Amino acid sequence: MKSSLLLLGLAAMSTTAGAETKACSSLLDLEVRRLAGEEVVNLCDAYQGQVILVVNTASKCGFTSQYEGLEQIYRTYKDRGFVVLGFPSNDFANQEPGSEQEIRKFCRMTYSVEFPMFEKVSVKKGQAAPLFERLALAGAPYPKWNFYKYLIDRDGNLVDHYISTTKPDSGKVVKAIERLL
Repeated sequence: MKSSLLLLGLAAMSTTAGAETKACSSLLDLEVRRLAGEEVVNLCDAYQGQVILVVNTASKCGFTSQYEGLEQIYRTYKDRGFVVLGFPSNDFANQEPGSEQEIRKFCRMTYSVEFPMFEKVSVKKGQAAPLFERLALAGAPYPKWNFYKYLIDRDGNLVDHYISTTKPDSGKVVKAIERLL
């Protein structure tokens, strides 16, 4: 009996050891710092295997109310493997002038944002943070304004991108997310 259990245990270990770990997508294989914090996150380690919506955000923009829709779709789909990743940027008309602490406080107090927010970055061509450079290399344009959205599938591939006027909870975006989930 003991030898049977030992063999069964060894067989299970060898099956697990032989299983291939999926390589990280080059799009997501980078580290970013959480908003107003010291914690650095590797996007692959944290979000590989999830459907991701990357958004460049701003607190003083005509589209700032989209935080509400972003938070709603995050809460609706997070248990199914979906995440919104917010990256504040002050690149367009100085609409994100605050410190990272001020941005975090504004997002939480005004829109109850719980989706992950990361360091304030530049998203414009020629000065864009690595993630936005990689999104452009994958075929998407650099953001032309705040609240530009990029949809990434579970394998880390860019699937689509949406201009700022496309609301995050619009039928177009929601249908695309549901197809990927």
